[in-house]
Amino acid sequence: MDVSTCLKSLLLAIRQYRNNRSALNASQLQKHIEVSENIYLWVLFSGQVLPSECLSGLMEVAGDPNTSHALTGSIISLLAQFASDGEAKEALHSSYNFTGTLASIIHCNRSTPEEPLVLQCLNVLQRLTYSVRTQHCASHIHELISFLMQHVQSSNDDIVKACLGLMANLCRHDISVQSHIKSQSNVKAFYRALINFLGHNCLTVVVFALSILSSLTLNEEVGQKLFNAKNIHQTFQLIFNITVNGDGTLTRNYAVDLLVDLLKNPKIADYLTKYKHLSVCLSEVLGLLHNKDPDTASKVMELLVSLCSVPVLRKLICETVLRPPAPRLQPATRKGVQARGSEPSLALVHWVTSPLDGPEQCYMQALSLLTELFEEAIDSSLCSSAQSFVELLLQEVLVLLQSPDSTEGEQLLKKRCLRAGRVDQRIVTPLSLTMTSNCRENVQVALRILFEAAPLPDFPSVILGDSIAANNAYRQKDSELSIRSSPASEDVSFVGKSFPMMHAEPSGSTCQSIDSLIEKLQNGVELQEKVKDVHMSEIIDVYEQKLSALACKESRLQDLLEAKALALSQADRLIAQYRCQRAQAEAEARKLASLLKDTERKKENLQTELNDHLLEVERLKSDSQQLLEHNGRLQEVADQHQELKGTYNQLLSRYDKSEGMLKELQAAHISLTQQAEGLRKTNEGLKLQQERSVFETLYAILHINYNNYYYYYQIHEMEENISILRKELNKTEQARKDTSIKASSLELQKSQLEAKLEKMEEELSKHTHMIAMIHSLSSGKLKGDATANLSL
Repeated sequence: MDVSTCLKSLLLAIRQYRNNRSALNASQLQKHIEVSENIYLWVLFSGQVLPSECLSGLMEVAGDPNTSHALTGSIISLLAQFASDGEAKEALHSSYNFTGTLASIIHCNRSTPEEPLVLQCLNVLQRLTYSVRTQHCASHIHELISFLMQHVQSSNDDIVKACLGLMANLCRHDISVQSHIKSQSNVKAFYRALINFLGHNCLTVVVFALSILSSLTLNEEVGQKLFNAKNIHQTFQLIFNITVNGDGTLTRNYAVDLLVDLLKNPKIADYLTKYKHLSVCLSEVLGLLHNKDPDTASKVMELLVSLCSVPVLRKLICETVLRPPAPRLQPATRKGVQARGSEPSLALVHWVTSPLDGPEQCYMQALSLLTELFEEAIDSSLCSSAQSFVELLLQEVLVLLQSPDSTEGEQLLKKRCLRAGRVDQRIVTPLSLTMTSNCRENVQVALRILFEAAPLPDFPSVILGDSIAANNAYRQKDSELSIRSSPASEDVSFVGKSFPMMHAEPSGSTCQSIDSLIEKLQNGVELQEKVKDVHMSEIIDVYEQKLSALACKESRLQDLLEAKALALSQADRLIAQYRCQRAQAEAEARKLASLLKDTERKKENLQTELNDHLLEVERLKSDSQQLLEHNGRLQEVADQHQELKGTYNQLLSRYDKSEGMLKELQAAHISLTQQAEGLRKTNEGLKLQQERSVFETLYAILHINYNNYYYYYQIHEMEENISILRKELNKTEQARKDTSIKASSLELQKSQLEAKLEKMEEELSKHTHMIAMIHSLSSGKLKGDATANLSL
């Protein structure tokens, strides 16, 4: 059965099972899954429609809670085979969400953690999430983290180990997961459990616990106590012991990752430089390079590259690797690289030239390590010690730079180009030589490389132009010298053919004449005599031709020397630029680190201030609410004040009217008083007249009677008028008194209202001032209310 037919059968079985979840369909699907285990990796993850549908269907079936544990386990076993490949692992993460599927399976079976399916999912998740950043938005990740935090204290050692390993993967380099763990209510109990695991008898559990603690607490108070100067040396010894004598590749990988993470802390890196057993530990770690397992060697080289990030450690590693003299091998004796296992430099050469079908990280890490070592060895005391090793390395590296075979597959061709690109990074010299080559294919290859490399940011175009110009000048001089020397070479060949016996049987006189001629030529004496012997003149021509050829060679060597000097000056300039840039980068890194610490400290201070301000704002909000309520009450008082003011104005107008009436009544009272006074005087005069009339009664009785009757009637009318006027005067006086009493009461009410009004205005101004202060403190948050109050 071919691959296409197998995949179609698998997809058909998946659809049948999804339509009818019977035991028969489940068994058929499980058989097809077992058959599909022989399908190649590149077929399933080729991005084609049929394999993608198969993988999506398998994910859907595995994530269904109604699927049997046996079928789910078969699907997980099938997909777990591909978790070791980088591209397949990335596809399972990003395209098919295999992590979310496994997390949902664990979540559905969280009540029975002892189930084999749960342990299988945990183990596959640990392999799948190793050195891969998990998407925090994936389904059931938070539930998975809670499950791991809960079951790290399980009685089953396998469950504990799987939970710790998976937690170490999730916590590493993932701030969102770290923040989520720290926000849990049981985080302190989780920390205590991890610290208790440091005394566990299984080194794998210890490494897992240390990895989790370093990810969560390295920059916190707990981590500073755990990894302080007293405890860190024991941690170093433990990590190196596990790396060298670990009980498996898994434990060694996590130990290396732990040390790599710890070295990112400058304080811990400084502690490591002062570790007294460091040299011995480095020698033992370098001895692991001779391990035949490429995964182990790759992880060891990753550790060494990380150690090279610390200048002191890089120098120590460089001395350890390059001090022993490396043997000079012929290009064909590739087996000699593995002959001497005591030298780590030979092991590095072996891993650099390892086959392409092996792990890619192995030879890439080896090239990165060699780059670090040669950067340290340049312009140092190790330069001479590294010369023999460089000669050996160049012989092997030149093989890697050969043109790839067109019959190789796409994956091998990609790996070869990747490794070749990491091998001669300084491509100026070979690129210039190839572009000025006489071979058309080489020039075309060089142009393709130039087109790819020229857009890069730091491409040395100026140096490449200088190198090409120097090569062209050298070729021009070489052609001129070859043209000049061509006749001389023909004469030499003619002399050799015409006089074969001259070189075979030289006589003593000939030798003496040659010596004398050379002596005369050296002393600058002009030859005056003519050489009669034909052999002598031909010998002189031969030597002149040899001298001219030597002069040509000398000029060519001089040109080569100048080109080499130019290349060396360019290399020195590049090295100086690189060191300057590196020093600047390190200074900027240190500056950025200090700025980051200052920023974090300022952030903490600002966070504290922000919390204080938030509390103050809350308090101000309550105060402002109370003030708003008080303002409401003041508004009611102000409304009452307005009503009282209106009433006061009405009373004031009535008072003005009453005062006008009072003035009119007073004027009438004065006039009536004057009239009463006149009537009184008239009455007194009448009384006097009456008294006089009494004395005249004797003289005229009749006339008196008549006059008495008349006067009696007139007096009676006057008395009645006077009584009426007196009553009206009394009424006017009483009205004046009442009006005066009302005016005085109105004056009293007016003074009381004015005092109350002034008091209310003072309280209103105070509250207005308080509202303005609250408005300025709350940064405009109560702008509307304060504006309303200010308007009041």
